[in-house]
Amino acid sequence: MTAATPVATYRISDAATALQVSVDTIRRWEKLGLIKAVRDGHNHRIFDIDELRRVQQKTCGNHQENNFKILKSDLSYPVTCIDLFAGAGGTALGFHNAGISHTLLSEINKDASATLRENSRKMKLEWNVIEGDVAEIDFSGMQADVIQAGFPCQAFSYAGKSMGFEDTRGTLFFEFARAIKEVRPKIAIGENVRGLLSHDDGRTLQTMLNVLNDLGYSTSYKLLKAQYLDVPQKRERLILFAVRNDLTIPAVFPKEKNYFISLREALVGCPESTGHKYTERKHRIMELIPEGGYWRDLPVELQREYMGASFHLGGGKTGMARRLSWDQPSLTLTCNPAQKQTERCHPGETRPLNIREYARIQTFPDEWVFTGSTGSQYKQIGNAVPVNLGYHIGRCVLAALGHIKADDTMDIIDMLERK
Repeated sequence: MTAATPVATYRISDAATALQVSVDTIRRWEKLGLIKAVRDGHNHRIFDIDELRRVQQKTCGNHQENNFKILKSDLSYPVTCIDLFAGAGGTALGFHNAGISHTLLSEINKDASATLRENSRKMKLEWNVIEGDVAEIDFSGMQADVIQAGFPCQAFSYAGKSMGFEDTRGTLFFEFARAIKEVRPKIAIGENVRGLLSHDDGRTLQTMLNVLNDLGYSTSYKLLKAQYLDVPQKRERLILFAVRNDLTIPAVFPKEKNYFISLREALVGCPESTGHKYTERKHRIMELIPEGGYWRDLPVELQREYMGASFHLGGGKTGMARRLSWDQPSLTLTCNPAQKQTERCHPGETRPLNIREYARIQTFPDEWVFTGSTGSQYKQIGNAVPVNLGYHIGRCVLAALGHIKADDTMDIIDMLERK
């Protein structure tokens, strides 16, 4: 076996000298999420010089390299999964691409359920899609190696009263926990937004961890940044990894990479599709916004006109009248690219991103169809877990279960290190 080539790493000042750029330029790249630093033993930020050179080339007009692809394994493994709150299928497709099969997908929204069924038929996935309220599903007697759920974060009526499992009754996390209790999978994966870390001063998350522990599972969690995991989008997701206590297997998380994929790379050859349009007034405003700019790039008179009362409020409001940048990952996609507070304007044309562009940025393949109205399709895509992120998590599940070898692209947390 050939030894891996050592990575050349530099402190920020040495890196700036080597690239003949300012230290502030590298700091700006890091703040924008274009480069990932690590800390050395002296707590200094260290950068991969080769990746810095790639960032420099991308931001200076060298666009020959294209790293965008939908990740997919050619192998399948004897691992089964139940997917709750499946939405448009981002995590499910990612797990499938990693080599995991599904015994059940549960989704309450009729359009998202139709999306799952249509793609299952079209792509011969053989998914068992159950449309309706998850509370009405009896999981007793079902079997699966993994249960995965992207449950919404809701306030707990009894949080802090030490009622364990009952603390979560009435929330969708309760249904996730009930499925775990009835199925007893080897691994349970929970996915949520970054805000869960601080929700109710951390008590909500702690209640969830306590419940999983009471059910006989050891738990770990990690905040993952999708832009470092083959997704052309700055999107953060909190992942809970729970392992049944009678199993001596580790928790495994994908290790974030040091490169990013730009919007330019993601949208090469993107099919044409429908999408929202701007009103005449909005179009007039957005035409004046430069690539990567936002409302502060407008003349002051137009800032006041467009922002209205928000003009006098605090905060940067950087999502308003925002045009994306070709050579950076997209900002986090929302349920509506034309919404005033979270604008997602195409970098080169004066219009919102369209449906297929949205899907590309979430790493859905071009053949993946979405059902319902245009607004419903945007919502399904905006709420989804990026497919490539799902792929990386699925590979970690396979490594934890011993079906593939854990490697240096993964963080392995053994039983004693778990939270």
